[in-house]
Amino acid sequence: MTRHLDDVLADARARLGHRPGPAEAAAALADGALLVDIRPVELRRRDGELPGAIVVDRNALEWRLAPTSAHRLPEAGDPDRVVVLVCDEGYASSLAAATLRELGLPRATDLDGGFRAWVAAGLPVSPSAG
Repeated sequence: MTRHLDDVLADARARLGHRPGPAEAAAALADGALLVDIRPVELRRRDGELPGAIVVDRNALEWRLAPTSAHRLPEAGDPDRVVVLVCDEGYASSLAAATLRELGLPRATDLDGGFRAWVAAGLPVSPSAG
């Protein structure tokens, strides 16, 4: 049986529960959460970067954050740390956050509305470094 993508997304978001909005995500970052920008390099170059976020390409995300991965980033050392993923509009990040929860990051979530919501809320964006 093939499932519709909207159903898969709804299931992922149901597993995540409350997804922080931009102000909540910024506050979580200030409180020690790990903000992870998974947008492609082309979007970061075009639209800018999130101050304080680490950048992890979507295709390497699980390898770089999963607690059991030998390739885990040092920033991802504490599996109980809040991890907030950011994509462009908040779709890919929901699916990715649900996967991270399955891999042992119980506090993984994503920014409701993604990077676009962050910008619309007037939160800071830095010019791309690359």
